[in-house]
Amino acid sequence: MTDIAPPPAKAFSIYFAGAIRAGRDDASLYADLIRSLGRFGTVLTAHVGDAALLAVEQFMTEAEIFQRDMQWLAAADFVVAEVSTPSLGVGFEIGMAQALGKEICCLYRRQAGRGLSAMILGNQALSVHAYADCRQAEQLMTNFVAAFTKRYER
Repeated sequence: MTDIAPPPAKAFSIYFAGAIRAGRDDASLYADLIRSLGRFGTVLTAHVGDAALLAVEQFMTEAEIFQRDMQWLAAADFVVAEVSTPSLGVGFEIGMAQALGKEICCLYRRQAGRGLSAMILGNQALSVHAYADCRQAEQLMTNFVAAFTKRYER
């Protein structure tokens, strides 16, 4: 049985990163993870879990998307990135978040024939965790938020 941490005293602003143009196969997983993160505050990028995202963003320019996402990234208390699907955008968001001094949790599923980039696995500034199913990913996020909350409250 897993322990579920109570919501923190402060509601956090959370940036969730997941592949968009690199592939939407995990959109429903993203939606589940985003719902779980919602227990801890506002997920600024909740649209990443929306299966209709590409249809909505077609009316925005790339510059508008970039500016919006960079504003959300700057406003976030921390970042959770699902990195199973290789994505230039997610890699860029992780790099920017690190440059901004954000704490970052990267989650990935081990997949036959596909390894995670050494730029993620080898980066000691990131909290990187493999998971087997959504429940395990949710527990890893809960643990990350609990540890972040303890550091935040000091």
